[in-house]
Amino acid sequence: MSDHSSDRPRRAAPRPSSFRSFGPGGGKGGPFPPRRNKGGATPRWEGEDDVALLYGWHTVAEALANPKRRFRKLMATENAMRRLEEEGLKVPVQPQIVKPSEIDKLLGADAVHQGLLAEADHLPFPPLAKAAKHDLVLVLDQITDPHNVGAIVRSACAFGVGAIVTTARHSPVATGVLAKSASGGLEHVPFCRVQNLARALNELKDAGMLVVGLDSEGAADLEDTPMRAPMALVLGAEGKGLRQLTRDTCDVLARIDLPGVIKSLNVSNAAALSLGMARRAIKRNPAP
Repeated sequence: MSDHSSDRPRRAAPRPSSFRSFGPGGGKGGPFPPRRNKGGATPRWEGEDDVALLYGWHTVAEALANPKRRFRKLMATENAMRRLEEEGLKVPVQPQIVKPSEIDKLLGADAVHQGLLAEADHLPFPPLAKAAKHDLVLVLDQITDPHNVGAIVRSACAFGVGAIVTTARHSPVATGVLAKSASGGLEHVPFCRVQNLARALNELKDAGMLVVGLDSEGAADLEDTPMRAPMALVLGAEGKGLRQLTRDTCDVLARIDLPGVIKSLNVSNAAALSLGMARRAIKRNPAP
């Protein structure tokens, strides 16, 4: 299932400070003081544990539409603010109207921010018992690349996943690139963070869930594996796959057989494919 791409966590950026006014007479300093890369290169932002940095139209718009999301600050271009008003989205804080270049300086020229950058609180983490009440849950075993996790969140949202279970350690923070890659999915699929993944899987099993691990050495193709609701689908990190204890705790291990020359998938693509199979199986075998 792996393409052996890098899956190392990224270092968190320093804590952002307060906004300044970007209008005439504005104070000095920046709303998110930039962390310079070596050689004075363009600063990059990922946020840190107690603050979520959200940028891009879908990411910020979905957050604004979520009553559970608490905003601290918002930077927006004139065009972006006009679009928010046209969409009827209420902004709960006083926005700072800026030029696109001001946001470029903070995120880097490659970031597609579409004129929106916000600082917000993280969403609450539901308890595992609440996650177990859904018909489909996704479990991530130390998948740390924020691009991959964000893409997985987007697919999870599309396939109606009730919650994503991750470990408190060895998991990326729901901010920055992850939030952008999720394209608003963070507002609809909550993260449930646990200390011990094997123990959490056993709790899901005790709650009646079928725990299916995706593994290249699984006994059968996932498409041919009996699945039913409620179930938890478990994915491992690229290159490493599922850890041994995770493998041992799953009810069943299944693989994805590919007919083409390339026999492996990026973990986010594998997640989308396996979630589609799981959702079809649940439709045939719904929870009683």
